[in-house]
Amino acid sequence: MVSPSQKPSVCINMAASGRHVGHYIHRNGRLLSGNLEQLFGHRSFGWTPSLGQQAAEAHKESTETIVIPRKKTWSKEAVLEALASTVSRDPTAYKYQFQDDPYLSPRTSTEFKLYSLSQESGRSAAKYFVNTNPKFFTKDFAEPHIPCLMPETVSLRLEEVSEEALKERISLRKVSAAVDMYDQLLQAGTAVSMETTHELLDLICIYCDRDPVQEGAPETEDTEGGEELKKRRVRIRQTLDSLKSTWKENNNAERIFNMLPERDLRCYSALIRGMVKHGAYAKAFSMYTDLLNEKLTADVHIFNALISVAPSVREKYTERWDLIEELLTQMNQHKVQPNLLTFNSVLKALRRCGSLAKIKSLQILNEMKALRIAPSLASFDHLLAIFYKAATYGQNTSNILQEIVSELNGSSFTCQDPGDVLFFTNAMKICRENKDLELAYKVQSLVEVGDNWMLLGDPFQQSIYYGRFFSLLCLMEHIDAIMKWYKQLIPSLYYPNTQGLKDLLQALDTESRLDLLPQIWKDIRSLGHDNKLDLVEEVLTLMAREKHSPEVQKSFAACALDIKGVFNGDRGRPSLEWSNSSLTCITSLLLRDNMTEQAWEIMQLFKSNNRVPAEGLLNDFLSACHSSGSPQRAVDLVQLSAAFCLPATAELAKRTLAEFNLTDEQRAVLSELESAAETSD
Repeated sequence: MVSPSQKPSVCINMAASGRHVGHYIHRNGRLLSGNLEQLFGHRSFGWTPSLGQQAAEAHKESTETIVIPRKKTWSKEAVLEALASTVSRDPTAYKYQFQDDPYLSPRTSTEFKLYSLSQESGRSAAKYFVNTNPKFFTKDFAEPHIPCLMPETVSLRLEEVSEEALKERISLRKVSAAVDMYDQLLQAGTAVSMETTHELLDLICIYCDRDPVQEGAPETEDTEGGEELKKRRVRIRQTLDSLKSTWKENNNAERIFNMLPERDLRCYSALIRGMVKHGAYAKAFSMYTDLLNEKLTADVHIFNALISVAPSVREKYTERWDLIEELLTQMNQHKVQPNLLTFNSVLKALRRCGSLAKIKSLQILNEMKALRIAPSLASFDHLLAIFYKAATYGQNTSNILQEIVSELNGSSFTCQDPGDVLFFTNAMKICRENKDLELAYKVQSLVEVGDNWMLLGDPFQQSIYYGRFFSLLCLMEHIDAIMKWYKQLIPSLYYPNTQGLKDLLQALDTESRLDLLPQIWKDIRSLGHDNKLDLVEEVLTLMAREKHSPEVQKSFAACALDIKGVFNGDRGRPSLEWSNSSLTCITSLLLRDNMTEQAWEIMQLFKSNNRVPAEGLLNDFLSACHSSGSPQRAVDLVQLSAAFCLPATAELAKRTLAEFNLTDEQRAVLSELESAAETSD
């Protein structure tokens, strides 16, 4: 552990820098003002060269001879990249990974997930078969040669006890076999070179002293079935995975490390980073103290690992920052130049430092500028997380994101940190929570620059980003723009979930464009959401709420018949359970288009499903029977009402006797029903 006596003494006064930022915030009345260049114009730690040194470097650069290359060297992909830049994305096409086989292109989010996992599983299975049976794949017809498609050497060829055999096991990531070979070499009195020892320690620490699971390896077949058994298997597998990734006391890495006569920086680095990776944070700091006692200087990778887990070994926010500051100061004292990952580790650790994080994070960004280290998207994502938590969906967070997006406008990025893929998703979340549509458009414009879309993450994370963007559009944008984005995003980039479709239906209702409901219903069916009862009933309720023009009512009636098929379980899908709302809405829609016979089929479903029709629906149906001249259907309706013992039976019978031309038999039936209803009342 770093001793308190090693507190920084040569670093620039950070307290004064903090007061400067605090005064700036207080004076301007907001967290950020102007642009980031104005705010981060001062420095704090002391890695930056002096002004005289900078001037000398500038003079040196100006006197260097400029060498003009004789010819331009193009990459092998230059022609393909040039051709790709001439075309834009086709919003009607499926994702690129499914275009080889259009028949199997996914139409729903469930199919997309299934096909994606199946594709990856197929690749893994093929790779496993190729690697375990290389004798069947000795000929290579590919032109040009593609090394990644050729079999890898996964079987051991050297059986004798030698350092070459140890290197082979290390290269094949055979952890247990490599450790056994190392022990045999020591027992035979054979010295192992320090370079090979370094590689062995790296291997053990990366995989936490366990053999990695070979990609595509088949699982053991289990004939037992049942959902509960599957869930139990998942829980057991998760528990085993967590145990595998836990650093064990006195494992082979520590044993080999303690056996070494001399331990250099590379050995300490392997163990410290392995302990950090697998959760032994306190042991990692203890090992770092041993490194200092050995008069060694840690490299930037050790400092990055320790900084990232500093909040896990301290309880109070101030203690966490003191430890981070102490590590940074020791980097400065030992002349260890920080890199981008160093500052990103600090910013990530500051997310767990409470109220201190706001001021300190701005100082860290200032230090990055002083060192001419450009922040990556992960840097800005950590900054958003720090201020977003403090602002609690307030306007200040939107201002910070506005500043960041303005700075990044038109820039193209490459992935420099694993956290880079989280920026766009979290930025869009802030836009949605603050209902800032203009800022959301700016974020989307930044995604469309160059290959920035690749930093949206995996397909499931991309779906989260576009889901938030589309939800904000439905909430704030007018319907024409919503439908324009709807056609561009779905389904080529985004398979909407149930909530996304509900947001779209609400937007149609707000803009009084319910005439588009039949079109949206077709998409709901094709996207596989027609099995969601609440979504289906929402569509029916909106169509049946009020009357429209005859053309619209005709399309609504056709849509209602299609929805009826969903409840009856067509296309081999499980049927939905009829409710009073769904039966009433479908009947009303059919009656408005004068489809009395089809409406009567729905009315009969009330009785078979133990549902009671409303009095208003009975009156509407009776009026439709009068308009279509169907006295028998009117009598059937009164009989249906009497079967439910409804209070409206007597009134329906009177209306039918007064408004319809009935036969004597029909009048006798109605008179009897009327008398029975009045007696019952």
